[in-house]
Amino acid sequence: MIPCIARYIRSSPHSMPAPIKTREIDELDSGDKWEVQLRKGCLELAILAALWGGKLYGLEILRRLESDSALIVSEGTVYPLLSRLKALGLLQSEWVESEGGHPRKYYALTPTGKQRALEMAATWSRFSGSMSRLLAPLGKAKR
Repeated sequence: MIPCIARYIRSSPHSMPAPIKTREIDELDSGDKWEVQLRKGCLELAILAALWGGKLYGLEILRRLESDSALIVSEGTVYPLLSRLKALGLLQSEWVESEGGHPRKYYALTPTGKQRALEMAATWSRFSGSMSRLLAPLGKAKR
């Protein structure tokens, strides 16, 4: 069995999709887009890891991601993900009055969230270790 990956674009709602030409695929798969997808794929694990030490409110989560992982994420990306993780039972949240005036919504891992974080971290370690072995020869290559 040979896997086939094809991408299609639809020119109109009633027409059959037309295959994308190789040049167009190359443009879609540019290095920048690849890096964005890689970062998005790691975001759920990064949020769970950021909350491992205890509860944080949204802006603290964003700051932790930026300082500890160089993931710069917008509020419009992180808050829907926090809501989804809460709906999955991985996070709990509570509103806490702050001395600054307005209350803040704090997020914390549930026991299920802690277990999921450990599972994801183990998967990440296996994956990144195997990728490091695979990529080792590239580090020795001259540029």
